[in-house]
Amino acid sequence: MKLSPIKTIHKSLFCFAFLLFNCLTAFSQGSPNTSYPNEFKLNVGWFIVDGTIEAAYEYFINSESSIGATAYYDGDSSDALGKFGIGPNFRVYFGKRYANGVYAEAFGLYYTGTLSEDVIADMPRINQDFNTFALGFGIGFKLLTRSSNFSLDVNAALGRNLTQESLQDAFVGKGGISVGFRF
Repeated sequence: MKLSPIKTIHKSLFCFAFLLFNCLTAFSQGSPNTSYPNEFKLNVGWFIVDGTIEAAYEYFINSESSIGATAYYDGDSSDALGKFGIGPNFRVYFGKRYANGVYAEAFGLYYTGTLSEDVIADMPRINQDFNTFALGFGIGFKLLTRSSNFSLDVNAALGRNLTQESLQDAFVGKGGISVGFRF
């Protein structure tokens, strides 16, 4: 049985909300260690679902904010977010512990890929390479181990393309479940 796109989106949002609620209520935190201002993380959720490799770096400015950068590679250039992307982000944390808990994020994303469209049913697809830039906002939740060396980050974000005219009406969605190491 194939679900409609709306039902698929609702199911995904429900699963994300359920996971976020469980993380908020069931995870106990130890004392934070503020001597680790850097974090490197891999998006294992996106890798499991789509095979995309995404790595991110985050620098903690203080206990409530951070700046970072994300880069990803996907072997299929016709995916929604193209073949390659890179971009900065800024996060504000609302938890009582050091750079931990619920956060809001503003991000930029430069990405490349191939637009494919069928002209006539019997004709091959027309492919057009693109390079575009998007801006957006997101939310997430970060959990730390007691030693504050390892993290689990669950997030979702939505943005809008700005430069590619054929993509300006399209939304950019990104998210995942990342495992990180602070150093």
